[in-house]
Amino acid sequence: MHRPPAPSLALSPPPVVGRVWVAFSGGLDSTVLLHRLTQEGTLRAGGLHAIHVHHGLQPDADAWATHCAALCRTLDVPLQVHRVHVDMTRGEGVEAAARRARHAVFTEVMQAGDIIALAHHRDDQAETFLLRALRASGPEGLAAMRAWRPFGTGWLWRPLLDSPRSDLEAYARAASLSWIEDPSNAGTAFDRNVLRHQVLPLLRQRWPQVHAAFARSAALSAEANDLLEKQDRDLLASAATADPAALHVAPLRDAGAAARARALRRWIDGLALPPLPAEGVARIDAELLDARPDAQAEFAWHGAIVRRWRDLLHAERLRPALPEGWQADWSGAETLPLPDGGWLSLEGDGAPFDMPVRVTGRRGGERIALPARSHRHALKDVLQSLGIPPWERRQLPLLWQDDVLWAAGDLVLSAACDAWLRAAGRRLVWHRG
Repeated sequence: MHRPPAPSLALSPPPVVGRVWVAFSGGLDSTVLLHRLTQEGTLRAGGLHAIHVHHGLQPDADAWATHCAALCRTLDVPLQVHRVHVDMTRGEGVEAAARRARHAVFTEVMQAGDIIALAHHRDDQAETFLLRALRASGPEGLAAMRAWRPFGTGWLWRPLLDSPRSDLEAYARAASLSWIEDPSNAGTAFDRNVLRHQVLPLLRQRWPQVHAAFARSAALSAEANDLLEKQDRDLLASAATADPAALHVAPLRDAGAAARARALRRWIDGLALPPLPAEGVARIDAELLDARPDAQAEFAWHGAIVRRWRDLLHAERLRPALPEGWQADWSGAETLPLPDGGWLSLEGDGAPFDMPVRVTGRRGGERIALPARSHRHALKDVLQSLGIPPWERRQLPLLWQDDVLWAAGDLVLSAACDAWLRAAGRRLVWHRG
């Protein structure tokens, strides 16, 4: 029987040249992608591999792994099979938990510059766009999936994102490919399946190009979001300080509310803090931006906090003050862990302290003899003159020798401490918790 020619399945270009790992589930989409990429001599020469993540969520999962191994042998593509535990304790749903487990495996196997190739196609893009719209997403969410984006130490690449699923089906038939049918794809327990099997077929009856239209809207949203992200970067650059966790207030105050909200969320995300909620944006606008410089206004959420102090906004994870009455003896030979998760250490190859120091939290009224000064100064005044924020002063570990204040973290060194460190070739380091 004569088979029709397979569609060409043009590939979106990879972001860089490097080793490619095909995320290979054994289903139709990833089977077509793997077979198609084996036709690219440059990809084979650069190192084409497949990776199958065994989630253990289906009774036939072992058979699926066996099927993938057999096909990879036929195609002469090295395959790695990774068994994972899908953690369902975070309340994020099976799909999201399985995706997080897969991405952890991808990160584990990648070397710098590697590319993970995913088999998403235009129909997937349309479904993702519609899901994001139903969740009231803005331009960033409606941009849906990108053909490529940075991931781990390399890239995620979706070569087939412009191809409809019908082209993948035609390619598979023409190439006599066999694939796995995941029974979970046929049900309607997942939102995506409801759209795929019920909503989009109904829309297609009235608007045959519905998948292409939604995919095009996703592309336009991506273009709009790229412009907005440039605006975000420009605003953050104008407000930046030497400390990534601090921003100047004035440029933020002068920006429009919408631009400021986007920039604040981007700033918080860049610090790897929990996403800033809408309430946080509103509170920063209403209470922090116009607060008196000495008011110490703040907003806390999910273990993170933004504070206004002087002319800056500071963001960080919430850290407790050192417990009242806590103290520890330290020789300097090993790192000293602190109760708030921080630590003290002596860097360099010299000797430890001549005699152990006692480490405590602040109690108030401390005085310190600074280098090249003839008298002792109130530590409070020294910290204020250095511009140390009040919350950091509460977390500051103090080092004592013979009941004489020797150092305040690595921020303030006494004359004796400074002389000893120079002579010993050591450096005192305080790592915040």
